Amino acid sequence: MRFGPGFSERHVLSDGTCVTIRPVEPGDGGEILRQFHRMSPDSRYRRFFSGITELSPELLRYLTVVDGVDHFAVVALVDSLDLKDDMGVGVARFVRLPGEKEVAEAAVTVVDDYQGRGLGRHLLMTLVLAAQERGVRKFRGEVLASNEPMRKLLEENGVVGTPAADGTIAFDVPIDTGEHQSTLRKLLHDTAASLIVWLGRLYPRPRADSGRT
Repeated sequence: MRFGPGFSERHVLSDGTCVTIRPVEPGDGGEILRQFHRMSPDSRYRRFFSGITELSPELLRYLTVVDGVDHFAVVALVDSLDLKDDMGVGVARFVRLPGEKEVAEAAVTVVDDYQGRGLGRHLLMTLVLAAQERGVRKFRGEVLASNEPMRKLLEENGVVGTPAADGTIAFDVPIDTGEHQSTLRKLLHDTAASLIVWLGRLYPRPRADSGRT
């Protein structure tokens, strides 16, 4: 399996910055947390669909302890200024939906100061190839109804969304090769310039009765 635990790939961004993309590991919790704190409030809201200001230990564990098959995640790293540590600048993941083995929710997030350099495209392409390798044929995502740039991007590529009562729009994008290849390729190209490339909650959602006694 190409995108297994030993996978690592270097890419050069549009400004010449070199990044390494590799699978997320349990020990990446601290770096994931640092990435979260480098995101602007607007980027956090678009990613998590709420005004979340901290990642709980439970959520951090969910985001870093993955099985690599039904929950797959990669992190993008660059050398820190002192060259002593790697610095996380983006994360991509998919989670296969229960009962729908060929469908997975997907999300790609890039920290604010690395947006617009092409990193999102590299992360999304890695995610697509890893998903195909695991038998996933379709990505399901969500965007906020107020996220006009992403809504326009999806509409321009013929992706039809389904509005929900919570102010989001759900959409499916086939990622198999064949007839959908041109649509997928255009999405990969266009999303390189989007603010937050691909959005899905991809974390445990509160139960409807969680506030009841």
